[in-house]
Amino acid sequence: MIRKLSAALCAFALMGAAPASDWRPLDPQDTLVIDTTQGRIIVALAPVLAPQSVARVKLLAREGVYDGLQFHRVIDGFVDQTGNPDNRDGGVSSHPDLPPEFTFKLKITDYLAVSAPSDATTGFLGAVPIQTVSGQEAVRSTDGTIRAWGAYCPGVAGMGRQAADDTGNSEIFFMRAASRRLDRDYTVWGKVVVGLDVVRLIKVGEPPADPDRMLKVRVAADMPAAERPRVSILSDRSPAFRTLVRQVRSAKGADFSICDVELPVRVD
Repeated sequence: MIRKLSAALCAFALMGAAPASDWRPLDPQDTLVIDTTQGRIIVALAPVLAPQSVARVKLLAREGVYDGLQFHRVIDGFVDQTGNPDNRDGGVSSHPDLPPEFTFKLKITDYLAVSAPSDATTGFLGAVPIQTVSGQEAVRSTDGTIRAWGAYCPGVAGMGRQAADDTGNSEIFFMRAASRRLDRDYTVWGKVVVGLDVVRLIKVGEPPADPDRMLKVRVAADMPAAERPRVSILSDRSPAFRTLVRQVRSAKGADFSICDVELPVRVD
């Protein structure tokens, strides 16, 4: 607990010390605002990781499909599931199922590793924690790319599905805690940047006795300018971010992982 608190205090201090140039505003076209019965959740969408899944989430939000839906399966220390029009597992929208987007290609020049466990590397792409194969693959490739995937850390947003890989549709889930066993098995489409505390307040149950709901789900760009949250994340290329990583790595020691690093966020 002391170590976690120290890391959080370090991040708070860095937020105040980082110059304006170290902050990267989120694109309102790729920011999802979810007002729930427990409070607001803001998600940074990740079209580079999962373009079809991100497009589907935005489409369903704009159609109003998500408005009023229950968190129908909530497991403490694991996930909040929602997004099924019938408020239970197995429900789908009127749109066709999606192909899996479990991995993606990443240009090595667009990526700065945070750590290198075993034969892989971990870091961030925008707000989303990711893992890649060894950089040696980039050396061998003809286009300078490597295979990468979203890391299921706290706050990561995933696409639900049935048993078959190509059955993602409308169900979405948010991680209450890390569960890296989901990596490369479920599509990552974003990361909660504001409201992880709200994610963890959603009432637990399968289904909950009194389910919480998504009251309104909107793409930030569609909101009136006066209501639109303006969110920035600390750039992973900034000196303040590298200082944060060093501090967290020092606190965690051999147990350090990418899930221990929470990107500082600023809401104007």
